[in-house]
Amino acid sequence: MTNRFLPAAAAFVVSAAFALPAAHAEKLTITVTNPLDGARPAETITVPWSEVNRVLPGAALQKIAVRDAAGNLLPYQVTNVAPQAKDPENRGIAYGELIFQHDFKAGEKNATFTVEKTETVSPPFPTKVHARYVQERLDDFAWENDKVAHRTYGPALGAPAPAGGGKEVLVTSGNDIWFKRVPYPIVDRWYNKGHDHYHVDQGEGMDMYNVGRTLGAGGTGIWDGSKLVSARNYATWKVLANGPVRAIFELSYDAFDAAGTKVSEVRRFTVDAGHWFDRIDSTFTFTGMPQLNAVVGLNKTPTDKGQDPSIATDRVPADGSLRQWVTQKSNDSFGVAVVVPTAKEAGSDGANDFVIAPVTSGKPLTYYVGAAWSRAGEIRTKEEWARQVALQAARAKAPVKVELAAVK
Repeated sequence: MTNRFLPAAAAFVVSAAFALPAAHAEKLTITVTNPLDGARPAETITVPWSEVNRVLPGAALQKIAVRDAAGNLLPYQVTNVAPQAKDPENRGIAYGELIFQHDFKAGEKNATFTVEKTETVSPPFPTKVHARYVQERLDDFAWENDKVAHRTYGPALGAPAPAGGGKEVLVTSGNDIWFKRVPYPIVDRWYNKGHDHYHVDQGEGMDMYNVGRTLGAGGTGIWDGSKLVSARNYATWKVLANGPVRAIFELSYDAFDAAGTKVSEVRRFTVDAGHWFDRIDSTFTFTGMPQLNAVVGLNKTPTDKGQDPSIATDRVPADGSLRQWVTQKSNDSFGVAVVVPTAKEAGSDGANDFVIAPVTSGKPLTYYVGAAWSRAGEIRTKEEWARQVALQAARAKAPVKVELAAVK
């Protein structure tokens, strides 16, 4: 069962076994099966709203309760796939999915939840994810969750500088990282305090990652065997969902030339609360070739000047991951990684290390991009970062299974 709001390859299998006719149901029961043995924190569970509505006719996003097996009320989100849709019968036809999370402990194989209608309005839950267009700073696009923040750059930053104006010019489709030390949102605060301030840790974290003209943290391109080419700065943006549990947005890139083949790209980002990694689905469009080799990579020199970095880069072919652990002179250590489940090989050029995966026109390439800073206190060593990357790879290979039932 798929949903037009999320990528068809979303890592969930949904089956429905309704115990009672929908008209007599009082609750929707959701059973989630976890195939992994280890802990699986902040697992995001999605249920098509059409199934919620089938069991609980007339349910409204502001008048439901989602509870765990102990009866605890859980934060939830309902996405909207058609904001302009008319709904005279109050059937929730504009809604996409019900979203909530659960922390699977090590060895926990199953968890059960219920959804029921309420008489009173459910207040909004604190937002842990956010994505937005930053018009006040040369059309950056920025996003964050409670673990890490990112940004990338729009056409205004790539435009030539007017004579005597002093405007910064940077042409890249690579991703930047803002390393956080706090769980609350910082993007608006940092843009407000300004460039010279957020490049210094004033207690909340700092922008210390260097993108330049590279792929940055998880940028993409096309590899022809000897040369890497990639898009310029993003051309257009679209926000599809914005918390409190999940943010989804798309960035579109104008066509670029890859050894005589014109290639355009759309990247869909899925950003979940409690995760070190974002999911990205890149769809490349081209003609004349059955396949091309796409790359997902990391900047070889990602630190600020004067940090005398020691950079350890490792690849794990079995899970398609490429990871870095960077030790710095005064800014402590950080890890960056990509996980590309369909990667076949690896490569590099003068600026980037990357993994290579075949892509077909119009079909998304799914991969994951993550980062963590030792000063934040959760991941302090190269070994801890390696375990986190391995966990992300395992989660990608072994999605949870979701089963639904209507009960009296």
